[in-house]
Amino acid sequence: MTAIIEVEDLTKSYGSKRGITNVSFQVEEGEVFGFLGPNGAGKTTTIRLLMALLRTDTGTARIAGLDCWQQSVEIKRLTGYVPGEPSLDPNLTGGQILEYFGHLRGGIDQAYLKQLITRLDLDPSRKFRQYSSGNKRKVVLIQAFMHRPRVLILDEPTNGLDPLNQQEFDRMVKEVRDEGRTVFLSSHILSEVEQTCTRVGIIRAGQLVRVGGLAEVKDIKRYDITITFANAVPAEAFKTLEGVAQVESLADGHTLRLGMQGGADAVIKTAAHYAVVTLTSHEPSLEDIFLRYYEGDGQAVKEASHVV
Repeated sequence: MTAIIEVEDLTKSYGSKRGITNVSFQVEEGEVFGFLGPNGAGKTTTIRLLMALLRTDTGTARIAGLDCWQQSVEIKRLTGYVPGEPSLDPNLTGGQILEYFGHLRGGIDQAYLKQLITRLDLDPSRKFRQYSSGNKRKVVLIQAFMHRPRVLILDEPTNGLDPLNQQEFDRMVKEVRDEGRTVFLSSHILSEVEQTCTRVGIIRAGQLVRVGGLAEVKDIKRYDITITFANAVPAEAFKTLEGVAQVESLADGHTLRLGMQGGADAVIKTAAHYAVVTLTSHEPSLEDIFLRYYEGDGQAVKEASHVV
């Protein structure tokens, strides 16, 4: 396959505030690439550099062989872009905004535009300022997809969307992939990346930690299971089970909190030997996962050499 996005040693400093340092990766044409990291990790900075909204301190970035700063106009013709924080004319309706972008693109397939509006259940007659955050997100998603761009660059694309629209977005991304077009999306939601992406890059504290397949996501994905029993249960009964990373016995001895990394089948089967009162599963935020997974690991950031 041919790389359509090529990033090499990108560095952007904001002075005392964190930017990104020596970020390098490639995205192959036709793949869905997830750019994963907690808030403030450097995802938006990288995307703004790709879209020439910022200028790099050092390093290079190319899309379809074009330099992201020297040939930014040509790049914008072949890309669809969703910013992390959309800012559009509040006095225009959603329909007027989409019409404006359609003319800016030199004309688009109106039937396809109407299809997108229907699929995302957008009322185009309302003014942008009247939209909820979810509906504002729909407007920017539609304008990014409506001209069927060769490359889609999406910054936290599902922020504010309800679950049904998130599912519709997943279908739209898969359709783009099936047509051989490319999607680069940033996210801090592990389940979103698992649903849509073929490869991921993981960024932390402004530095790329890993690039690889979905196994990279599974390697950091952790969640908690809390089980309350009718009687006290020894923690040792769960400590060696497959998928269990740690076990904490709470004060009353009737409740166990299990830190999980992997499937829960062995835990469920073992719990069934006791009288269970409640069982809950909770996926912590990505910030919590990163803090736990990389806490005290001075080598984590150095794993940037793992880039493939």
